[in-house]
Amino acid sequence: MKKFLNTAESFLSDSLAGFAAAHPDLVVDADNRVVTRARGAVPKKVGLVSGGGSGHEPLHSGFVGAGMLDAACPGEVFTSPVPDQVLAAVRAVDGGAGTVLVVKNYTGDVMNFQLAAELADDDGLRVETVLVDDDVAVQDSTFTAGRRGTGATLLVEKITGAAAARGDGLGAVADLGRRVNAASRSFAVALTSCTTPGSGRPGFDLPDDEIEVGVGIHGEPGRRREKLRPAREIAADMVRAVLEDRPLSSGEEAIVIVNGLGATPLSELYLVFGEVSSLLAERGIRIARNLVGNYVTSLDMAGCSVTVCAADQEFLDLWDAPVNTPALRWGC
Repeated sequence: MKKFLNTAESFLSDSLAGFAAAHPDLVVDADNRVVTRARGAVPKKVGLVSGGGSGHEPLHSGFVGAGMLDAACPGEVFTSPVPDQVLAAVRAVDGGAGTVLVVKNYTGDVMNFQLAAELADDDGLRVETVLVDDDVAVQDSTFTAGRRGTGATLLVEKITGAAAARGDGLGAVADLGRRVNAASRSFAVALTSCTTPGSGRPGFDLPDDEIEVGVGIHGEPGRRREKLRPAREIAADMVRAVLEDRPLSSGEEAIVIVNGLGATPLSELYLVFGEVSSLLAERGIRIARNLVGNYVTSLDMAGCSVTVCAADQEFLDLWDAPVNTPALRWGC
C-alpha cells in the first residue's frame, strides 16, 4: 500500500486539519468532528446536515456552504459518525426552523442518525430525516437492509439546500428531498478494489481482466463479476439497470451524474458520459443538467457510477440556484 499518511490512526484527524487549512470560510470542530459554515446558524432558516464515513470525499464535507449543507459529520473511514457527533451538528446549525438530516441507507448511518434525532427531540429541536436509497444494484448488502444510498445523495443535498436557502419550511424541505430520492436511481461498476488506510490491502480481489458489476461505495459486492468489456457495453448495462427500475419516457428531462469512484481519470469519465448521453438520446430522454467527475468516491477505487434523476422544472430551478462549496460552485 502506498498512501500519503502519517499513521492509519491519525488519518481522519490529519485530513480534517488539511481541509480546515484549505477552506478558511468553513469551521472544522476537531473535537466533535463537525464541519460547518463560518457564519453559523442562520435565524429562521431550515438547517441541512449530512454525513457518513470518510473515504467518499468530497461527499459530505465538500458540500458544506451556501446553497447546500450547513454541516457535515465525517466518521472514520467507511464508519458512521456517532450520535453525539450528529447532535453537535444539529445544535450548531439550528436557527429555530428545524433541521433536515440527509442519511444514506447504511445500517450504521441509519441507526446513529436516528439516535441523534431522538436526542435532538429531547432537547426541543425539530428534526426531519430524508433517507437516500437510490442504488438499484442489489436490494440488500453487507452494509444495508434495503438499497444503498449513493450518487443521489448529492442531488438531494443540492436541491434541498437551495430550497432551504429560499426559505422553505422544515416539512417542505424534507418532502422535496424524498421526492428527489424517489426520482433518482444509480448503478456502479468497479475496475479495481479500494484500500483503506487501516487494512493496508485491497478490500477484495479483482483480477486484472474482470470487473465488479453493481459494486457499492464501500467495496460491497454487486450483481455479478464478469470479464472487462468495451465501455459502450458497460455503459449500456448501467443505463438499462437504472431505467428498468425507474423508467423515463421519451421527451422527459433528467439530471445525469457520471461519478468517478476515486481513481478513474476524467478522460475516461467523459468517455462514459458520452456513451450514456447517446444511450439516453436513443430513448428520447434529454439530459437537462449533468455533472462529470469525482463526487461520491470510494478512496482509490477505479470505476464509476451513473445516476439519473427524472427532473421537473422545480428540480432544475433549484439545481441551477447559486451554490458555493469546496466541491460545487456556480451562480455565486
